[in-house]
Parts: sequence; structure tokens; C-alpha cells
Amino acid sequence: MSDFGAASKDAADGEKHVDKDKELADNIAMLKEAGWSNPVPFNYETVTGGTAAPDETRNEAGWLANAAIYQWEDDYGDVGPRNDELERVLYHDADQMRAGNAIKALSFEVATYGPTQISPVREFADAGLHPAMLENIKSCLYVAPTPIQAYTIPAVLTGLDVVACAQTGSGKTAAYLIPVLSKLMGKARMLAAPRPGASRYNPATDRVRAEPLVVVVCPTRELACQIFDECRRLCYRTMLRPCVIYGGAPSRAQREQLEQGCDILIATPGRLADFMSNMNLLSFNRLKFTIIDEADEMLSTGWEDIIEKLFAGSDTNADADHTYLMFSATFPKEARRLAREYMDTDYIRIKVGRVGSTHQNITQQVVYVDESEKNQALWDLISSGPPQRTLVFVNTKAKCDIVDDFLFNKGLPSTSIHSDRTQREREDALRSFRTARTPIMVATGVSARGLDVANVKHVINYDLPSTQHDGITEYIHRIGRTARIGNDGLATSFYNNDRNDDIGEDLVKILLESKQVVPDFLQDKMPDNPETIEWHDGTDDDSEPEANGDADAGGFGGGFDSGAGAGDPSAGGLELNGDGWKPEEGFTADTEDKVNAW
Repeated sequence: MSDFGAASKDAADGEKHVDKDKELADNIAMLKEAGWSNPVPFNYETVTGGTAAPDETRNEAGWLANAAIYQWEDDYGDVGPRNDELERVLYHDADQMRAGNAIKALSFEVATYGPTQISPVREFADAGLHPAMLENIKSCLYVAPTPIQAYTIPAVLTGLDVVACAQTGSGKTAAYLIPVLSKLMGKARMLAAPRPGASRYNPATDRVRAEPLVVVVCPTRELACQIFDECRRLCYRTMLRPCVIYGGAPSRAQREQLEQGCDILIATPGRLADFMSNMNLLSFNRLKFTIIDEADEMLSTGWEDIIEKLFAGSDTNADADHTYLMFSATFPKEARRLAREYMDTDYIRIKVGRVGSTHQNITQQVVYVDESEKNQALWDLISSGPPQRTLVFVNTKAKCDIVDDFLFNKGLPSTSIHSDRTQREREDALRSFRTARTPIMVATGVSARGLDVANVKHVINYDLPSTQHDGITEYIHRIGRTARIGNDGLATSFYNNDRNDDIGEDLVKILLESKQVVPDFLQDKMPDNPETIEWHDGTDDDSEPEANGDADAGGFGGGFDSGAGAGDPSAGGLELNGDGWKPEEGFTADTEDKVNAW
């Protein structure tokens, strides 16, 4: 190239660079005027941009596994003294989930299957819970039981094995933690393994073997940490000591937590299998409750060896009082068949609404976007709306990085999370999203289940999941990240025939079921009879035994009645004052090596 040609090229490149800088500056000015915060550089060495708060720098942020818990002392009575500083951390976080005013949308018909009829509880105070649990429930601002809680609490308190299915954001985590922890409160001194008081613990001389009374297993690290957070709140001022173990974070710190004693263990499968191999560190000989969260995922291909090891551990307490609980929002028949292999013969199955359904608090809109136009459509969609926490789903890790870069370079405060990130990076990104420092997060299936962040107002399916990778099941979990526990939310999905034709029919059925608008380009996917939808997706109960009869006729209204003939969903229902419950959690992977991916 001649000197003249090279100079011309340099000049052209310079003009493009200037134009790009001007476009970015104009975008940032426009977005700032609309109320968006400035984009935050995220270089995965430290979170920078402005003056970072101490807990937002990579080197100073604590691991989620090391979050503060109530420290019990030997000389306490049944309930320990208050700790004002810890209460502020546990119960008064500005970013904590609160129930919304649209809670009635979670009113579904409830059916129970099994030899025992369950009478639902209408008030926590009427459930026979331990006084310390009632205090903690009040501090969490849980006002009244959700449908899944109303039936699960009495079932667990009476010692039954339970398989429970309910919609995303309906309170499943609290549904199992409240009765399990309440049953152990007051008995912990008798049941728990000996351990020194917190104030005199010396790691050189006082280390003990962890012998949990409860183990909760879930498929992802972020979900494990969220369950641990909920457990910290519900165990407050009691002897019960929760711990969480998950991959990616330093195992030494987690071992040190276990060596101080552990009554409630929340774990991901890979790290649990590692620790179970060390009998001096972890033993299940005192175990009373085994809980599988997101059970359909845990019983799917990729987890079999670990689940077998968990249920057949050589030192697991096999007493008749050992209780198994399984929870999920979706539960295909194959997963239900496997569940029955592990459960007691008289287990109770609780089903809230149709298994695999969603609710009307999520406004679903599907827009036609050619693959090449998705970036522009995403920018137009986000920039034209109000500033709000927005979760963008894509199907691959590479696309996750590309879309995050695109949004950041357009001036939007975005971050991203996927399974190729280190655990520190994942926790940094989630912390930044949760605190709205970067209110837009691009994610793969690592966040499709269980991500529980307050005030996520918009979920965008940049890529719809294909039927080869859980299809409509993952769609349900994805959109369930918004409109949780009685709040409203929007879910927008980009659709085109080239990539999404396989999910079209199932998508239309979900739109019809939840009374959403079916766009013109999907009219050819409409079922023959829109009023009577045949699912044929493995999540419906075509061959289930008949449900139990009405446990308390007319008692709940709003679809809370038990059994085949439930009440009118539009009648009665719950009346809340805007405060409320905590939600549930969960996930899916874009790889068959699930143990390492999650």
C-alpha cells in the first residue's frame, strides 16, 4: 500500500473511532437523562468505576459461604439473645425480596396424592411452629403461607416424605425450611453433635466432624448460596448452625466452617461428593432430613452417580424417622418415576396448579426478530424503557460475552455470568447485579433456575431455548426470574422461524394458559381447541392416581382447596398488605458435564 493509501486508511479509521466515541457519549447522556447509571468496567481483576464500596472489590469481598451466621454459646437457653448488627444484615437489606400486591395470581388449585389427607394451614401461628421460628418468620415479613407452604408445612411436621411442585417464585424454599428447622428447634441440643461455643473455639484443638441433621442438595452454586441466606434468617437465635459448600470457591475455607460444627448443610453435588469421601470431615450418621431442590434437574442425566451416593451413603442414618423431600417447579414423568424409587411408599405428592405452568403476574410478549437484527432490537427494547433490573438470556457462553460487550459498548451498565467464569467472577457479577450497580445482566442457563434477585422487572430471551436443551421447561424457569412472590414483571422473547420453530407450539400453549396475547406470526401454531389444551409434554398427570378429596372445603378459596374439585380461582384468596414472603430458587446447564459446569 502506498504512503498515501496508508494515510487515507488511518484517517478513515480515526474518523470511525471518533464517530464511535461520539455515539457512546451521546448514548450515555441519553441513558443518564432517562435514569440509567453509567456503565461499570468489569475487568475480572477488580470491580472498578467510580469509588467502589469495600465489599465490591474482588480482593476484599467475602465469599458467600462465609456470610455471617448467628454464633451460639453453650450457656444460652432455648433461644439466644438478640444481635442488632446481625439483624440489620439478615432482615433489613434494601435489596431483599419483598412480596408484592399481586399475590392472588399465585392462587392455584392444589391437589395432594397419597394415603394421608393434608389439612392446609391458613396462618403460620396456627401451624404448631416453634416460637423462635415464628419470630424469625415475622422478621422475614412473611405474612401468610403461600399455597405450597400451606400444604407442605403440615405434611413435613407430621413426618411425611414429600414431592412438591409449584410455580417459580411461589415460596418453595421457605416451604421446606420452615417446618424442617422448626421440628429441630428445641431438639438440637439432644440431636446435634457436640461442638464448642463460638467464643472459645480454637481451630488448633476444637475442630469437630460435621454431622448435619439436614442436607439440602441443589444443582447450582448461586442457588446453594441463596438457600443458605434463607437458612441464616430462619436459624437466627437458635442452636442450629447452617453451612454451605459449593464448587469454585476455596475448599479450605468451607472445611473450616464445617469443622466448627454443622447442623444444616446446603451443598452442590460435586463439592458434596468430595467432602463425603472424607469421613473425618463429614458424616451423615445423624442425618434426619434429605432435601433435593430442583429435583427434576437433580434426577436428570449427569447427576446419577452423585444422587446414588447421597441416598446410599455408607454411614447415612437409615432410621425410620429419616425424611426425604423433593421440590421443583417442573417435574417430567421420568423424574417422578426416579423420585418414587427413593421415597417412602406412603409419600405425599403436592401439586400446585399444572406442573410446569407459570402465572399471570408475568406479562409475556413474543416479538419476531431476524437473527441478524437481534442486537439492534435488544438495544431498542432496553433503551426505550425505564431503567430497571433486566436479565437477558442467551444460549451459549460465547454469545453471553458478545451480547454483554455490545450492551456495554452502547453505554448500558451491564455484566454477565456463565459457567466458564470463575466462581469469584460469578459472585462479583451477581453482587453487582443484585445491588443494581450493573442493573443489566446477560446470562446462560446457569441463571435460568433459582436466581432470586429483588426487583428484576424484565426478562429478555435474546435466544429462546431449543427443544434439544429443555425447551419450554427452561423457558418457564427463565421467565420465573421476574414477577416473584406477588410482584409484577415482563418477559420479552425474540422469535424467528429459522431458530425457534421447534418451540413454537409449546410457547403458544403457555401463552394461552396464562391468558397472554398470541402474536399473528404464531397463529399457525394454535392448538385445535384453545379452550382444552392437550400438553403431551411429560409434565402433565395423565396417569396419576386420583387426588385426595377436599381437605377443607372452601377454606382457602382462590384455588387453595385440596383435591380434584378445587375452588374457583377467582374467588376469595389471600389478602396481603404489601409485605410478604421469600421466594424459591433453581437452574439448567448447556453441557452434559453438569457436576463441573455448575
